[in-house]
Amino acid sequence: MRPPAQMKWRSDPNFSTFRIGRRELVIHRDLASQAGQILQQLGALTSAVEAGAGNRQSAFRLNLDEGAELFARRGRRGGLIASILSDTYVGIAPRPLTELAVTIEARRREIPVAEPMGAMIEWIGPVLYRGVFLTRAVRGMTLWEFLKTDDDPTVRNHVLAQARAAIDTMHDKGLFHADLNLHNLLVTQAQESFTVIIIDLDKSRLLDAPVSSAMRRANASRLLRSARKLDPSGQYLDAAALSILNLE
Repeated sequence: MRPPAQMKWRSDPNFSTFRIGRRELVIHRDLASQAGQILQQLGALTSAVEAGAGNRQSAFRLNLDEGAELFARRGRRGGLIASILSDTYVGIAPRPLTELAVTIEARRREIPVAEPMGAMIEWIGPVLYRGVFLTRAVRGMTLWEFLKTDDDPTVRNHVLAQARAAIDTMHDKGLFHADLNLHNLLVTQAQESFTVIIIDLDKSRLLDAPVSSAMRRANASRLLRSARKLDPSGQYLDAAALSILNLE
């Protein structure tokens, strides 16, 4: 079951809550002294019109005092509703807080996910809000960007194997990703090698047991659709590469 957001992060001693006006910030204690600066930057971010990175152009880097860096992802809708409510959500249990709870627990289970640092909710009505999810900034690129950049077959196969291992760990430890695609697997460098972490756990689910075969197939199917959409000719992901990812 997905853990209740209000219970998980409110009981975690590593996070504190700050409220200014319509904005509510939940932030890791390491950054609590910079809560005002973070709120100011996020306030500007939620009203900005410029595009960010990622497949929905919703990702931004925040540079804080003392050299700290955060990765901020604005809540952005997809599909037809995006033309009406591009960044506005309805509900009393904001999705960024639920994602924070899921990511905290995923890290506790040693699933390779980005380190959660907080979330901000901006209430624009009784049940209407905008949201931002925060992680510690990580140097790297998405798996799709990496595949288009590195043409060394040995390195590519190693990174694909790392992605497969990250997905297997995620499933074995009970995490079902709601939108597993080539943009949500991040390739980072660990000393002289590469590793892969999983990002964007919005609407993902944590279970009390390993993910079922049917749910694993659903994640694999979604990842394969992403590969077919981004690389329809198989230029970067041929049958051998898909086999490493267990998609063929």
